[in-house]
Amino acid sequence: MTMRNIGRCGGLLLLLALVGACQPSGPSGPPPAGKAEVGTITLQPTSVPRTMELPGRIIALATAEIRPQVNGIVRKIAFKEGRVVKAGDVLYELEDAKFKAAYAAAAAAVKKAEAATAGAQTAFDRYSKLGESNAVAAQTVDDSRSTLLQAEASEEAARADLETARINLENATIRAPIDGLIGVSSVSVGALVTENQTAALATIRQIDPINVDLVDSSANLLRIREDVDSGRLGQDLGKPPAVRLTLENGKAYAETGVVSLAEPVVSETTGTFTLRATFPNSQRILLPGMFVQASVDLGTLNNAFLVPQRAVTRGDDGVATIYVVSADNKAETKRIMTVGTSGNNWIVTDGASPGDRLIVDGFQKFSAGADVVPVEATIDDDGVVDQDLKAESGK
Repeated sequence: MTMRNIGRCGGLLLLLALVGACQPSGPSGPPPAGKAEVGTITLQPTSVPRTMELPGRIIALATAEIRPQVNGIVRKIAFKEGRVVKAGDVLYELEDAKFKAAYAAAAAAVKKAEAATAGAQTAFDRYSKLGESNAVAAQTVDDSRSTLLQAEASEEAARADLETARINLENATIRAPIDGLIGVSSVSVGALVTENQTAALATIRQIDPINVDLVDSSANLLRIREDVDSGRLGQDLGKPPAVRLTLENGKAYAETGVVSLAEPVVSETTGTFTLRATFPNSQRILLPGMFVQASVDLGTLNNAFLVPQRAVTRGDDGVATIYVVSADNKAETKRIMTVGTSGNNWIVTDGASPGDRLIVDGFQKFSAGADVVPVEATIDDDGVVDQDLKAESGK
């Protein structure tokens, strides 16, 4: 074969190779004319942990405002502000000289009354014996009995006065009624305080454990009850729901709490009800007045569907819809019911069916009822679709 023939054969082979490369082959070719490729995932029912996100505010487990119960001058402040105190610890000592004197006087009055009672008892006993032999008049016996009763009453009154004096003397020493963290003292040594004054001397708050008040709408409460009654929401009724907190700085609180109280009424003005959760707080991270975000564990929602948020649209009426690929490869809409989110997915309890081919990408290429070509896709945890769709049919 001459060099010219070899050159012609090489050129022919190169031309055939170029033509073959331009021809479509198998699945890598464009979709049929008039049909757009759409990314789909197949829906299957699953069990989804059901949580309720609620705003909350930290509330002390118990609060005691310290007020004096007697008048007096503050002689000593026996606590350090901002420290933990125990029930019964001495907080303030008032000048107690007058209370000691009053107690001594009341004790003397009791002794005097006891002596009067003893004399009246002796006289009554003597006249009673004489009256049995008619040695004295009956009127004398009656008078002695009356004198005895009066003496006994006077003794009881004296003992009551002694108890009052004892209480006043004890109240000159002001003690902590509960365990907790005590705040700033509003008075100093030498200050005059009065019985049951309006301003508290100090405030004690119990913060370990500590409460969190959560607020939710009555409509949401009804939806949760419906899920429980229908059996969709699996829940251990003997165990209180667990609660987790997110602090104001965005960090999660390490301890888990439980719902301890549900307010049995709904607010007439806001249409909300209150849940109270209790948390351990040994490190005193949670302080009264803080705002937090709480996640309440309601149990497991059975036979639900996780639908990517990107695949759900809502109309002006708020109804959620999705696009699915029908058996004859047409795009059709379905109305769904959502009950919250899980990550980047809506939790769907009604409207979706097992095996539905949910459209998650390519929405700009079709409208409802259009023929489409479904292409299996995957979605990562950030809601990003991983697949390769053709830009347009025939391109």
